[in-house]
Amino acid sequence: MLNICEIFTSIQGESSFAGRPCTFIRLSGCNLQCVWCDSAYSRLESGNKMSVEQVLREVSKSHVNLVEITGGEPLLQKDTIALCKELLQSKYSVMIETNGTLDIGVLPSKVKRIVDIKCPGSGAGDSFLVDNVKRLTKNDEVKFVISSVEDAWWAKNFCEEHDLSEKCTVIFSPVMSMIPPAVLAKWLIESKLDAQLGIQLHKVIWGDERGR
Repeated sequence: MLNICEIFTSIQGESSFAGRPCTFIRLSGCNLQCVWCDSAYSRLESGNKMSVEQVLREVSKSHVNLVEITGGEPLLQKDTIALCKELLQSKYSVMIETNGTLDIGVLPSKVKRIVDIKCPGSGAGDSFLVDNVKRLTKNDEVKFVISSVEDAWWAKNFCEEHDLSEKCTVIFSPVMSMIPPAVLAKWLIESKLDAQLGIQLHKVIWGDERGR
């Protein structure tokens, strides 16, 4: 069984798939408390218990091929792996967003893993499981949520120390209430870092409306 916070279809907004319709499966529960979290309700709400089969039936109603499992922290729930396998078996393109504190190697290789490495400004800057770096592949993406220029420099140093740009796609996403996207964009250009700017497209469209 899985503790499901919500299932909804929206526009993928925070990855290299940005702009594509996507069905999101948001799981309840998280092991971090990031200060800028925009889905804290998923940590605070216990959610509804659903079987993998029930989730699949709900997802099928959207008739959308791209599915993202998010949270909260999805890898806290043991049946997340079974859900990934069943979605892949049903020919969905599957993404999972994880905070990188748990072993990402347990996930099927065809799942696109979006690993959110926490910067110091999140309040959880020492939470990343460094062994996950060696598990990254070209199919994966690493995201740094940036709340200040100091975060950006910290993330750049981390990328260079671990050669992340050679391992996977690297995305820098601004906390728009804390650092203007234009400031981060200018910083990225000047830093010469091999990374891309990620804007939360769904928020540009719908603001902070839940389920979007």
